[in-house]
Amino acid sequence: MDSAPQLGLELAADPAARMVAGVDEAGRGPLAGPVVVAAVVLGPGRTPVNGLADSKQLCARRREELYERIVAKAEAWKVVSVEVEEIDRINIYHATMEGMRRAVEGVAHACRLARIDGNALPRGLPCPAEAWVGGDGRDRAIMAASILAKVTRDRIMAELHELWPQYGFASHKGYSCPAHLTALAEHGPCPQHRRSFAPVRAALGGAAAAEARAPVETASLFSE
Repeated sequence: MDSAPQLGLELAADPAARMVAGVDEAGRGPLAGPVVVAAVVLGPGRTPVNGLADSKQLCARRREELYERIVAKAEAWKVVSVEVEEIDRINIYHATMEGMRRAVEGVAHACRLARIDGNALPRGLPCPAEAWVGGDGRDRAIMAASILAKVTRDRIMAELHELWPQYGFASHKGYSCPAHLTALAEHGPCPQHRRSFAPVRAALGGAAAAEARAPVETASLFSE
């Protein structure tokens, strides 16, 4: 029987190996808003927060409850938001890697190893690191990081909804869905839309074309 999925759920024999920073992100795929990365170091011994799981498997209320417990009981934690301007400048992959590097730097004083969800490692990390595919379902520190990242990003998207309610950010969190794409086609992109993403570029082109036609249509109204 393969015991690999249990590796992150068991205590390490070496106390030094217990000081692991779990790292995860939220928001790589959406058309709008930042990508958020979190790093969490849980103390040695028994995990101080019960009920941890992959953030995608938890309801919003449960994530909020766990968020408060994680930040209160973790040995160290750091949340980094990489904004749309940087995403568009260096692309979403490199923006995510940079966010992970900054997050690990923020907890480097408390960890000896970074365990990162996914199959790639950022360059320039301040400590050794491992890439764990499916880590948000295997390792408790990564689970905790996934919750901090998801809750933080959801809060940001709720704030952006207050500024641009026509896009429905509070409900779909910036992800590509029929309602979001319809709003993009109708209103064009707002400053929080990622211009490096194809659906946003297409909507931007449509908005520019509509704007170019607008003076002619307005002039015709006054000539009637």
